[in-house]
Amino acid sequence: MDDVLGPGYERHVLELGVDEEGPVIATVVRRSAPTSGRAVLMLPGLADYFFQTHVADRLAGQGWSVYGLDPRRYGRSLLPGQTPNFCRDLADYYPELDATAAMMAGDGIREVLVWGHSTGGLIASAWIADRRPPIARGLFLNSPLLQLPLPWILRGPALRALRPLARRFPKAAAPHRPATVFAEATHRRWNGEWDYDLRLKPPAGHPVTLGWLAAVERAHTRLRRGLSLPLPVFLGSAARSLGRHDPPGSAARTDVVLDVEAMRRLGSTLGDHVTTAAFPGAMHDLTLSAPAVRAQVLRQAIAWANAVVFPGSSCDRSCSRG
Repeated sequence: MDDVLGPGYERHVLELGVDEEGPVIATVVRRSAPTSGRAVLMLPGLADYFFQTHVADRLAGQGWSVYGLDPRRYGRSLLPGQTPNFCRDLADYYPELDATAAMMAGDGIREVLVWGHSTGGLIASAWIADRRPPIARGLFLNSPLLQLPLPWILRGPALRALRPLARRFPKAAAPHRPATVFAEATHRRWNGEWDYDLRLKPPAGHPVTLGWLAAVERAHTRLRRGLSLPLPVFLGSAARSLGRHDPPGSAARTDVVLDVEAMRRLGSTLGDHVTTAAFPGAMHDLTLSAPAVRAQVLRQAIAWANAVVFPGSSCDRSCSRG
């Protein structure tokens, strides 16, 4: 069926069975493009969905097919009565990732660059570490969630102490202060450039559940021990995180969500073939940054992919354009 992104984008619903909240689905959005046997699979961040058509168009300019996955309880896949973004373990997302990989293989795709933003980057890393999907040839991480944006005492001992409570009350909401600063910097309703659907990507996000926190804490504990990912990784981040004394408007030029220094430091635990790049003037979602910044991000991502993920691929003129 046609997707909300318009002509050239097709939506495919993956039926994932039934749980205590009812039917569970995931949604794959495919951009029509020449099939070279190579593709990019994009995973969104928390309280997010696939909508970055400007990225898909640029990647399709390489002759790559582009697929976006809204996992269960994300974006298009969130059904009435469901707890948004809820999971008990990151492995909960493996069935839709496996099904999407199978769908891509059925479309004639042989090599895939997995592209994960924020929480999507953590999920993609865990999936590749556990499943070792043969079709995955590289991993592009756009500001991945490699550490929770909390003081050490909260993300360490306090979260571990919450494990029994999370097992008993996994859908209970964790205390948090809703923030709209990222939406105000990105959406046209306020000061931004983009007109994404605020129902699918709400300005203040969704409440974070204890089950989700516990799942992420376990994934981070494992990450610190090392994932040994068997493929090349590109970790891109903003040059710096938002500072306490930064002036208004800095949200459009910094990461307002995560600690980029911790992100880059932890990148070495992903595997032996990790390339890192910090982009001055970038925001949390690098691809929503100012035009010159996002052009640099895409240039570097494409050049890296052509060099190490899809060797032998020829780079079209868009690789050198701004």
